[in-house]
Amino acid sequence: MTHSADPLSTGRIAFIILALALGGFAIGTTEFAAMSLLPFYAADFAVTEPVAAHAVSAYALGVVVGAPILGLFGASWPRRRLLVVLMVLIAMGNAATVWAPTYHTLLAFRFVSGLPHGAYFGVAALLAASLLPEKRAAAASYVMAGLAVATVIGAPFANWLGLHVGWRVVFGGVSGIALATATALLILAPQQPVQVGRSMRREMHALAHPQVLLTLGAGAVGFGGLFAVYSFLAPVLTEYTGATPASVPWVFAIFGLGILVGNLLGGWMADISLKAAAISLLAWSAVFLAAFTFAATDFWLLSLVCFAIGMGGGLGPILQVRLMDVAGEAQTMAAALHHAAFNIANALGPWLAGLAITAGMGWTAPGWVGLCLALGGILILCVAFRLEHRRERSALTAS
Repeated sequence: MTHSADPLSTGRIAFIILALALGGFAIGTTEFAAMSLLPFYAADFAVTEPVAAHAVSAYALGVVVGAPILGLFGASWPRRRLLVVLMVLIAMGNAATVWAPTYHTLLAFRFVSGLPHGAYFGVAALLAASLLPEKRAAAASYVMAGLAVATVIGAPFANWLGLHVGWRVVFGGVSGIALATATALLILAPQQPVQVGRSMRREMHALAHPQVLLTLGAGAVGFGGLFAVYSFLAPVLTEYTGATPASVPWVFAIFGLGILVGNLLGGWMADISLKAAAISLLAWSAVFLAAFTFAATDFWLLSLVCFAIGMGGGLGPILQVRLMDVAGEAQTMAAALHHAAFNIANALGPWLAGLAITAGMGWTAPGWVGLCLALGGILILCVAFRLEHRRERSALTAS
């Protein structure tokens, strides 16, 4: 095992980040697979697809609950140990999902599976950024690339498995990948000492910082549009566009490729101008979420729009680094809460889209819901940046 005093070669750092990304792939697969598998477990448990989407929201709720709790209690742990424990918990939650006998037990196990999600990504991003301090946003985007690759490969392959083998095998596979990640991190990751002064009390201060709260709010609202569309993409394709079930995984792969490209692009943009990158990606999302409602009748046009919507996922590493900048001494809590906000969006988007569809607005309703959420994210960020500008100007005047 690598200790903090050992010098880390470029190759070792690359393998550590690859291991962190593998954990992101496991989490991304279980998160996004639940959306791509929605028609299959809806049929298995004899519930409608809008009702089955509650399993997506249950996972997201688990993330929201687990991120601050595990981030708080893990603040005094060495990062390697915390990451290994979180991966083991993810493996256990997904193994339980495999054996869910009823719809309500499925909801419970999806909630449990989501508990370690936010803390893992938050601590993994902090570890990666500490290994590449000159390229923090890029380092965070490399970790998040594991989640993005899951949307390109994991979720579409999960949809294929659901069609040909069964949805339960997907969650068993995720459990195995999570255990492999835990083993790799135990062997490769440095045993960084706990920073002096880190404590639950100081981590709690993240909750009281206005810029932290506004950044989290922008993620919770702004990201919701992507999830509103992604969660109902399979039924939109089959029920509205008229695509065959066999073609659905390809569109999920295209969507995921957009997320991967946007994620890497977002990390690069944030290292140049973080504020411009955040506003630009949300504006991009707003345009193409609106376009979704008009493109849904044509398979190929809809596929291109889904790629563009996916690129809006590049907001993730941007907001992650923003939180590193404004959280002060509460790094672990803020980093974990970023993914709690991400999954509030994961719950909010599908819930609002499901309400709109149930109310009779039709299968294109997720696009309109997404547009409103993206615009809401822009508004929150504008407020945050305006307040920060006023504070900086006041500080200059006082000096």
